[in-house]
Amino acid sequence: MDTLKESWWLLPLFILLARTADVSLGTLRVIFVARGHQWLAPLTGFFEVLIWLLAVSQIMANLDNWICFVAYPSGYALGAYLGMFIERWIAMGFVVVRMIPKEKSFDLAQVLRDQGFGVTQMNGEGAKGPVAILFTVVQRKKLAKVLRTVREYHHKVFYTIEDVRLTQDGIHPVLPVRGLSALRTNK
Repeated sequence: MDTLKESWWLLPLFILLARTADVSLGTLRVIFVARGHQWLAPLTGFFEVLIWLLAVSQIMANLDNWICFVAYPSGYALGAYLGMFIERWIAMGFVVVRMIPKEKSFDLAQVLRDQGFGVTQMNGEGAKGPVAILFTVVQRKKLAKVLRTVREYHHKVFYTIEDVRLTQDGIHPVLPVRGLSALRTNK
C-alpha cells in the first residue's frame, strides 16, 4: 500500500475501484438474499466487507488526502450503477406478467402459448366492464421477448410485472418452441 501513497492519484483510484466493487457486491448480495440463495449471499457479503475494510482503512490512514474523500462516494455511486447493470445482465429468477388486454385476449394468450409460454386466462371486472386477465410466469431473461410480443400484437395492454421467489411445475420454455399449441391439442 506504500506504493499507492507515492502518487497523488493512485490511492484515490484504488479507493474508487474498491468502493465500486464492494457496493456492486452488496447489490448482488441483496439479490441473492431475495432469491433465496443461501450460500451465495453470505459468501458475497464476506468479500463485500473485506473490500470495504481495505478502502476505509486507506482513507483513515490518509486523512490529509482530500481526493480520497471524493473517490469514496464516487465509488459508491458508480458501484450502485454497476450493481444495477449487473443485476439486469444476469436476470436471475422468474417474474409474473399480469396482462389486461382491451380486446382479443384469447388471441394474445394463444400467440404467447405458440411461443412456448404458459398462459392462464381469467375473467374479471374492470372499471368499464368485463375484462380478461392473462397471467404468465417467465424467466427474467425471457421477459423482453414476452413484452415485445405483447406490444407488437396488442399495443393497448395494461400489464404489471412482479418478482417471483419460487416456482414449481408449470410451463417455462428453455428453448424457442414453434407450434407448441398444435402439440397440446394432439395429446
